[in-house]
Amino acid sequence: MITIYGMTNSGNCYKPRLLLAKLGVPFRHVETSSGADGTTSALFLAKNPNGRVPLLEFDDGRVLAESNAMLLHLAEGTRFLPADAYNRALAYQWLFFEQYSHEPYIAVRRALLTMPHRAADATPERLAATLAGGKKALQVMEEQLARTAFLAGAELSVADIALYAYTHDAEAGGFDLSAWPAVTAWLARVAADPGHVPIRWVG
Repeated sequence: MITIYGMTNSGNCYKPRLLLAKLGVPFRHVETSSGADGTTSALFLAKNPNGRVPLLEFDDGRVLAESNAMLLHLAEGTRFLPADAYNRALAYQWLFFEQYSHEPYIAVRRALLTMPHRAADATPERLAATLAGGKKALQVMEEQLARTAFLAGAELSVADIALYAYTHDAEAGGFDLSAWPAVTAWLARVAADPGHVPIRWVG
């Protein structure tokens, strides 16, 4: 059985759990904190020298880090990875967008506002910058989702799984999603797709 080392409230850790749930693939979740007993322990660093979760471990001991790499691997040969080469490239495009133009603002602002250990970093300047960056990312998504049902076209893909993870909880970071109606409607479509589970579900 696949093992996922992760944190239940992390959007990045939610991504592979959500995809596996939609695929109906069982897995084992190991709650892994940051710190000496978790991601910086010698045991964990032997598996992932980068000291981050999520981390996916296979029965044969192979491991795979980086949430979007996990999505691509787990989606191979399924409906979540487009067969058409161009549409597949569009899905990749949104995965890169998520990591470089979305997560650094929407996920980070959520962390600054909701995690006590990040409070010292929540300066007015940092909050303003993450708010502006997040709004820009949501507007890019809004314009695409006003044209297509899902980010890479007519069908749900890994692109939607990746961007759903932090977007669906963006209001915790101070983003009023009513300003982006196409994004709001898309969130409902992703949640209505078979096998959907909430972020704190771990199997």
